[in-house]
Amino acid sequence: MDARIRMATADDAAAVRAIYAPFVETTAVTFESEVPPVAEMATRIGTTLPRYPWLVAERDAVVGYAYASTWRSRAAYRWAVETTVYLRDDARGQGLGRALYGPLLACLRLQGLRLALGGITLPNAASIALHEAFGFRAVSVYRACGHKLGAWHDVGMWELELAPRADANPAEPLDVATASGLDGWSAALACAFAGDERHGLWNMTTIRN
Repeated sequence: MDARIRMATADDAAAVRAIYAPFVETTAVTFESEVPPVAEMATRIGTTLPRYPWLVAERDAVVGYAYASTWRSRAAYRWAVETTVYLRDDARGQGLGRALYGPLLACLRLQGLRLALGGITLPNAASIALHEAFGFRAVSVYRACGHKLGAWHDVGMWELELAPRADANPAEPLDVATASGLDGWSAALACAFAGDERHGLWNMTTIRN
């Protein structure tokens, strides 16, 4: 996997839109029905980044991206996030999903987030395999909750505990600007997952340059 993982900027909006557009137009992976314009995608990146990471995988161009977003808006949910990853069609099956998700989850842990949730339109064996490789577990299925491209679609929810939730007074999650100043942030962005095929587990390792 020869892509560089970095934080996104508004300048990546056109490339991100180009990756996202086929999912909107031809699949039910996303329930969005209109491809957002470049300006809207730039706004989404800019709105997300103060609070959560938005990462891109770059070769000669951006070939994939992953980000976290607010799961629900009420204050009690602020330690939980939803995570998302998209890859360009010709970049699939090359480990890029894992290369993006490893750093994303590592950054979220540094921020003090406690729970990551992934919503997957079913069926989607590749997305399920990616999430479960990182330790996500299936917790629910919403039956026929969305209608797109002439069909009703189920959505499954997967969750990953990022850190224990036994403390009665958890520290507030850090924003990206604060967390990026921590000693471990650069290492988090260089995180990879090494597979243990015998046990179906993935162990976090840190790439040292």
